[in-house]
Amino acid sequence: MTYFDALETRSADERASDQAGALVEQIKRAMSAPGFASHLSESDTNKVKSAEDLPTLPVLRKSDLTRAQAKRPPFGGFTVKPARHFHHVFQSPGPIYEPGSTDHDWWRMGRFLNAAGVGAGDIVQNCFGYHLTPAGMIFENGARAVGAAVLPAGTGQTELQVTAARDVGCTAYAGTPDYLKVILDKADEMGVSLHFSKAAVGGGALFPSLRQEYADRGISCLQCYATADLGNIAYESAAIDGMIIDEHVIVEIVTPGTGTPVAPGEVGEVVVTSLNPDYPLIRFATGDLSAVMPGISPCGRTNTRIKGWMGRADQTTKIKGMFVRPEQVAALVDKHEEIVKARVIATRQGEMDSMTVQIESTGGDDTAYARSVAEVLKLKGAIEVVAPGSLPKDGLVIEDQRVYE
Repeated sequence: MTYFDALETRSADERASDQAGALVEQIKRAMSAPGFASHLSESDTNKVKSAEDLPTLPVLRKSDLTRAQAKRPPFGGFTVKPARHFHHVFQSPGPIYEPGSTDHDWWRMGRFLNAAGVGAGDIVQNCFGYHLTPAGMIFENGARAVGAAVLPAGTGQTELQVTAARDVGCTAYAGTPDYLKVILDKADEMGVSLHFSKAAVGGGALFPSLRQEYADRGISCLQCYATADLGNIAYESAAIDGMIIDEHVIVEIVTPGTGTPVAPGEVGEVVVTSLNPDYPLIRFATGDLSAVMPGISPCGRTNTRIKGWMGRADQTTKIKGMFVRPEQVAALVDKHEEIVKARVIATRQGEMDSMTVQIESTGGDDTAYARSVAEVLKLKGAIEVVAPGSLPKDGLVIEDQRVYE
């Protein structure tokens, strides 16, 4: 087995020490950007000496970036250099703008491609989009980092994709998990033999049955977890046992709607601090749910693993015509020091919405809780007080049990 670099096999203590120094420098760099200078307090950032101190800082959400970009286009003041000094400017749906660079492995995708077995001698058929959005360039940059050639195929035109894959002799596929099957099925229909033996996928769910179908065709398929803003966050190795966190990000799992870390192993929202010097996103909330796994990967890479994508953290739900948001549930918990955790459950009684608020508490008064619920959630609901540790550890703070038929 060949690792991408020595960072992948560091001891936990060595990694923590290295990242602590890098984090302090990254926060200093971020504070030179006007967006962060207005988002963060210098007195708070000066107290951050390691990853353990990050929860003292506020979470940055995509909605914050959108508002900032409207006032200070294109990047909202969150980059350390102007747009003209980047190699690319991308536009994702929203719209929201992201910077990009052709510098060596700028999005850190080379680490994933190396884990997927892609390297010198491979030709990657890159079926991620190249138009406006960054996915195509993210994977091309990674392929360049591992010495592979690239066919910039983009999306669509499946017959041409098959012809190009045959004529060029592509050995690896990059794209969404399901589009490779479309190409392979079209090749079968056309009577064309292709030579894919590796696939590096993202941007959608890789179901076990689909992975097995590829394996039956002699194609090893691994997936990564990446975003347009952050690049690669975590990736699978050949062990296929969780996703290994990239060496140049710091990942926290927090209670949705808050910046408070959950207990190890519990499901929560993925919050990422990037160590990219050009785009220093600090405590950026992805809106995705995941959980930390115990131990290290059987492949020998020693960084923390997460379980991969487990749903969306934005559980905003309309009940009785009013939106209830995770942030409101967090505010309810903060309102009473004896409350450990809360969960809002939406149901239907007859033709009417009904709301129950389950509260983990070491004591307190049901009447006081009911007043706080009405004040914070702007709705009245039934109160159920339960013992600490009783609520499910599934990352849900708002559960919609209503069935519409």
